[in-house]
Amino acid sequence: MEFLKKSVLRTIKENRDLVENVTEIIRNVRDNGDDAILHYNIKFDGNGRRNFRVSAEEIASAYASVPQECLDDMRQAAKHIEAFAQAQKNCLLPLNGFSTIPGASLGHKIIPVNSCCCYVPGGGYPLFSSALMLIIPAKTAGVKRVAACAPAAKGKDCINPLTLAAMDIAGADEIYVMGGAHSIAAFSYGTRQVAPVDMIVGPGNQYVAEAKRQCYGQIGIDFIAGPSEILVLADKTANPAIIAADLLAQSEHDKLAKGILVTTDRQLGLDVIEAVRAELGTLETADIACSSWESYGEVIFAENLKEAVSLANEYAPEHLEVILDNADEVTEQLCNYGSLFIGQETGEVFGDYASGTNHTLPTIRASRYTGGVWTGTFLKVCTYQHYGRPAMKQTAPLVSRMARGEGLIGHARAAELRNELL
Repeated sequence: MEFLKKSVLRTIKENRDLVENVTEIIRNVRDNGDDAILHYNIKFDGNGRRNFRVSAEEIASAYASVPQECLDDMRQAAKHIEAFAQAQKNCLLPLNGFSTIPGASLGHKIIPVNSCCCYVPGGGYPLFSSALMLIIPAKTAGVKRVAACAPAAKGKDCINPLTLAAMDIAGADEIYVMGGAHSIAAFSYGTRQVAPVDMIVGPGNQYVAEAKRQCYGQIGIDFIAGPSEILVLADKTANPAIIAADLLAQSEHDKLAKGILVTTDRQLGLDVIEAVRAELGTLETADIACSSWESYGEVIFAENLKEAVSLANEYAPEHLEVILDNADEVTEQLCNYGSLFIGQETGEVFGDYASGTNHTLPTIRASRYTGGVWTGTFLKVCTYQHYGRPAMKQTAPLVSRMARGEGLIGHARAAELRNELL
């Protein structure tokens, strides 16, 4: 293995000030409710509106201000996302009537959570695609109350019209103008205007991530998201200009984003480095993309395909592109990724917007133990059992012996009394 370009060390360290600041924000929201929300909306976004929930009139106004072509594109992407989400849901089936002994009936039910909040980040871009990616799977899962929130556009008291229209197209039941750690606290604990939810999903800045971490347990979450990542696994058949474009597409997210190329062809690695330089000259977002690439971009020459695959699995990236002559064979050896993109025609950006798979994915090596947001994120698999008398008579002595072995006599008596009285 040879680093043709090496990044500086990117570590996610605990920031004591961040933790303390978020703790104070959550405490303030719990104690002061809507007054705290208003305070933080003004402080962080310059948004002084007192009614946080978006009205039907505001939604209609957003539609009127968005070009028809953009609305049509959103609806087309939404169809793809919903179709894939429904196909995923169809893979999750109830289990009924399973029996280990005569007279016993076991199974499980697939139950959606009652309510969720989909946090749609604002930041420097109107990320309306995230509204589609978060809300549609929740609605497909059957969540009864799907709330959504996003910060106001800077200096205004409303959500960017593109994002607001996307939230409505996706099917949000309630939409609120708020963002940041205080919105996570509001949906976790509730205020006068905001009823709490059972789960919060969606990416955000470090304050949002820390608030989700601190509120976890009060509410469920998808995962703690960090800066965006892409790893491209490529050989000499790959086009360096395409790889460069894909690496920079992630690098422009923010200055902590990470783009990695692992290649079995040394010359391709060198060509990609040159292609990145050329592509940066064409990007309006070059300031962010260049900073990210210079600090955290990596190009690694692997001695052979086995080493390259091992590196990809070790990095466990958010997005993993495979541009290899024998891509189908190699994909079976890959096990750690948020989402996989196979072949040179399959750009990661297609998954970002419209292929149908979800773009809310695990980062910072979390793909070693979890996948991204999907319909199942909002579904609970809950078991049930029903015993008839013969099954009870057969099982009660076993349960009694095991309970007494643990010293839990009350447990044992609960089984023994049934055997004696029924």
